[in-house]
Order: sequence, then structure tokens, then C-alpha cells
Amino acid sequence: MGGVFSGPKVPPPTPVPTLEDPAIAQARAAQAAAERKAQGRAATVITGGEGDTSEAPLGRKSMLGT
Repeated sequence: MGGVFSGPKVPPPTPVPTLEDPAIAQARAAQAAAERKAQGRAATVITGGEGDTSEAPLGRKSMLGT
């Protein structure tokens, strides 16, 4: 009975993108731009990862309410 129905037809494989593909070049450019933007924000942090470790000036008189 196997000869009555044929097996499913397999579609041909999709082509593999090459390095010269414009979509890949555009994705690389977008990734490079995102890395440059992230690097710019990181340069604005003045303190380290621990934050400001100096003592806070408590008990100093202020001019408020005098």
C-alpha cells in the first residue's frame, strides 16, 4: 500500500546569508552605533561602582527658616 501515496515534498533549503549581505552590514552598523552610545553614557559617571564614599556634612547650619 505504500505505492499509492507519495511522501511529503521537502522544500529546498534557504540560502545562507553571506558577509556581503546588506542586512548584515546594516545590523553591524546598528550594533556599533549602540555600543558608541553606551560608551558615551558610561563616561559620564564620575564616581566608581561603590558610589560616593565620603562622609556627608551633617550638623552644618543652614540659612533656611532663620
